[in-house]
Amino acid sequence: MPLSEHEQRMLEQMERALYAEDPKFATALEGSGLRTYTRRRVYQAIAGFLVGIALLMAGMVAQWIWISVVGFLVMLGCAVLVVTGWRKAPRGGSPQGAVGAPGRRGPVRQKRSMMDRIEQRWQRRRDEQGR
Repeated sequence: MPLSEHEQRMLEQMERALYAEDPKFATALEGSGLRTYTRRRVYQAIAGFLVGIALLMAGMVAQWIWISVVGFLVMLGCAVLVVTGWRKAPRGGSPQGAVGAPGRRGPVRQKRSMMDRIEQRWQRRRDEQGR
């Protein structure tokens, strides 16, 4: 069930008050969650990719093919993790980042348009059921 306009305004006021009262705390809350997890996962995958290169080179130097194959597979798996993690990472303008942050108008506008679409769908369903 979507929030009413009054509830949305109240939520935005509370968010603005939080940023005005304690911007450090609000920023800490903003940075947690999916973005931090995804960034950490991408960094780990890059480190794994470098380990895969090292295994590939070590296998070539020692002339042990199976180590080179393992290194290549590690590189391939980590490259897939980096690409998928990069795609899933929230952008700077995503609603999760800063919904009511002062000076950041883009995310609020995107959230409102999403809420408008949800409300329109809800109204359509109610209208269709009423017929």
